[in-house]
Amino acid sequence: MQSLVAFVTLAALFSSAVTSPTKTGTAKRATCTVNSVASAADLSDCTVVEIVAWEVPAGDTVTIKVCFLATITMTGSVEFAHTTAAGPLWTFDTSNVQFNGNGFSFKGNGPLYWDGLGTDGGVPKPHPFVKFEGSGTFTNFIIKDSPAQAISIGTTAASTFTDILVDNLDGTTDGLGANTDGFDVSASDVTISGNTVFNQDDCLAINSGTNILFENNMCSGGHGISIGSIATGKSVTDVTISGNTVVESMYGMRIKVDSDATDATVSGITYIGNSISANDKYGYLISQSYSEDFGTPGTGSLVEDITFSGATTTVTTTGSFPVVGVDCGNCQGTWDWGSLDATGGEAADIILTGGAKVCFFSSINYYLPLKFWQISGGTF
Repeated sequence: MQSLVAFVTLAALFSSAVTSPTKTGTAKRATCTVNSVASAADLSDCTVVEIVAWEVPAGDTVTIKVCFLATITMTGSVEFAHTTAAGPLWTFDTSNVQFNGNGFSFKGNGPLYWDGLGTDGGVPKPHPFVKFEGSGTFTNFIIKDSPAQAISIGTTAASTFTDILVDNLDGTTDGLGANTDGFDVSASDVTISGNTVFNQDDCLAINSGTNILFENNMCSGGHGISIGSIATGKSVTDVTISGNTVVESMYGMRIKVDSDATDATVSGITYIGNSISANDKYGYLISQSYSEDFGTPGTGSLVEDITFSGATTTVTTTGSFPVVGVDCGNCQGTWDWGSLDATGGEAADIILTGGAKVCFFSSINYYLPLKFWQISGGTF
């Protein structure tokens, strides 16, 4: 009899040990719903996250931090009340997640902020609007009317951004939208593909990073595709810009390095099969005189190995500026521009000063009217 009691007691204890949570682990929640700031505050044990339609109140910001390999989907749009918060207003801090916006929007209510001054003055504008940290694959969502810069990419592992619409088209009204960058990148191992940007500043601005692919995107109304501006201590290397279309933009494509930058490098930039149209200024510009287009180029930075290869990149401008401008204080290496076809505007203006030494491996396409080359102190 005593043996039977002991057996039952041991069985009960064993059953309790199996069914009770352990002290060393927490069970993952199957699905978590984000419909408020409070519900977004603790998602660290969520494997599936659903973002439904809701409004972020004034003064609040949101950070989505979920477990490794989580899946995040939107089933409604998120709107942001007018706020004095500095930004970013929404941050994804994730590790190899899969995010699908299902065509829904992050609505920034840009017209409540736009005054033509952007981030240089006037009404305080939270920026960036949406920031990506960590890593993941992000697809199929809309950024609507960002107060200033739309998307900031500061990921720390391989990440992909596809099928995104940055819709700041309303900012063209009376010229009130400004500094509404599409993608600002300070990251490595990034692919940005198949997206559309309507805005009033750079469609893409790469400020630092390596192994970056920008392909098959459409940019309209802004300042084109940019490397930079590059500041002291920053580098951008191994970038491919391929198959993109730029229309209705002030500039076509640029590499811009701060005139006072030191220990800064732009290297290994390759352009393949882009269709680029500038309405006002340079179709393609390389400047080490930024924030001027042409000025006194700095020599504390290095620009090297700029290539147009593969399918022809066509660059045009309808403005009165040179179709191609190069303002170098320290440009080096082998530049193959055999696949560049540049027309319109004024003749190309190429200035190499100081220690600049550039070897064109292939002659520039002779559609490029190089009538006014200015070469001072460098070797071409």
